[in-house]
Amino acid sequence: MTSLRSQTDAQIDKTRQGNPEFAQKVDKLLADAVAFKQGDSALTVGSKAPSFILPDANGVLVKFSDLLDKGALVVTFYRGSWCPYCNLQLRALSQRLAELHELIAELVAVSAQVPDESLSVVEKQELTFPVLSDQDAKLAEAFGVAWQVPAVLTEHMKNDRGLDLEKINNGNGSILPIPATFITNQAGDIVWRFVDVDYRNRSEPDDIVEQLKSLG
Repeated sequence: MTSLRSQTDAQIDKTRQGNPEFAQKVDKLLADAVAFKQGDSALTVGSKAPSFILPDANGVLVKFSDLLDKGALVVTFYRGSWCPYCNLQLRALSQRLAELHELIAELVAVSAQVPDESLSVVEKQELTFPVLSDQDAKLAEAFGVAWQVPAVLTEHMKNDRGLDLEKINNGNGSILPIPATFITNQAGDIVWRFVDVDYRNRSEPDDIVEQLKSLG
């Protein structure tokens, strides 16, 4: 099976070929962000994960406590269905969902999109884990992964891709989650995390599975 990293690297190459000037700006922007250690405010291993009640893609409320009743929990933050790297990640996670369930773990994905726009009808039918809507990015903020999106990115989204974040996220046009994944045990304690301000990098499903195995 092709690794998620190889798929995202291919997407990066595609962007470089299609819009090299923008790709160079992103490289510099993210290098600066790493230099300033954006993302260091994210909750660390050993912290208690914040509780939440959020709507899924169909508007049904999903409770943190109900998910923990089933076992460990994998919480992954993504930018939205308009992000090709996010779509690669969700598909990769979906392919490993059976393994996660065998390890007594649940999976939820969280974005800032409104519930009825977070997934297409086909995607809603294909994904078998909750995709939650955190429109005001409050949960992302509670986990320490809310990011004020730089103008170079919002301008690219609007001018080059026709994306209006304010509309997509119901008024929130400037704050997105840093792509991040947290694993909690059944008590709600964070036991593993992957946080990277470079939205092109994502946690490997293999690493998530291995961490869940270590929980026993």
